[in-house]
Amino acid sequence: MKIPEKTIGILLILGALGVLIPYTVLTITFDYPSILREETGSILTKFHQGGTTLIWTWWAFAFLGLPLLEAVVLIGQLYKDKFYFVRWATTLGVIGIIVQFIGLLRWTFVVPVLANNFVTGSEMAKEANKVAFQVIHQYGGVILGEHIGQLFTILWTVMISSAFMQLKLFPKWVNGLGFVSSFIYLLAQAELFATVIPNFPVLEMAGFIGSTLWIIWLLIIGIKFLKIKM
Repeated sequence: MKIPEKTIGILLILGALGVLIPYTVLTITFDYPSILREETGSILTKFHQGGTTLIWTWWAFAFLGLPLLEAVVLIGQLYKDKFYFVRWATTLGVIGIIVQFIGLLRWTFVVPVLANNFVTGSEMAKEANKVAFQVIHQYGGVILGEHIGQLFTILWTVMISSAFMQLKLFPKWVNGLGFVSSFIYLLAQAELFATVIPNFPVLEMAGFIGSTLWIIWLLIIGIKFLKIKM
């Protein structure tokens, strides 16, 4: 079955914008991701103040990026017979997107309950919900979303950029952007180890810069796929 490059391009653009728009809204309305460095009680209080709108924003953040899942699969199907590692890349990319999706949904279905219990509960309830948030955040956010999810996404980007480079499908600077964004994004993993290893060196802007460049790269290759003559 012929896989239309234009379909891949549309999915990449929709997925990239689907990630970018709610992320931007969260930075404005919830001070994300900087707020995650604040005290747990402050996070839960501010989340509760955000109300239903904030809950739906997090839901949108999880779901609107899903076109990328189909794009990863279609790219894998298109080039799996050209390079042996594309199959591995596709598997890593799919897992990366799914675990990030699961991790993000904690903000829709778990954190609202904890935030409400924290704001309305007794002192004992407040402490219990703070601990519960820390556990859920460390597992659903740090382990699933940010470590496995982002690491596998980075590996997918490097491997697919390598395939694009060997195929000479896009200009060198496009492939270079894929590698550069991946390297910077990888440096953000230091923040995760800093949550469990005291004084672990951290580059605070690596996550923001790396993820932003990665989204730009997605938009660019999406546009390039639209221009490929069938």
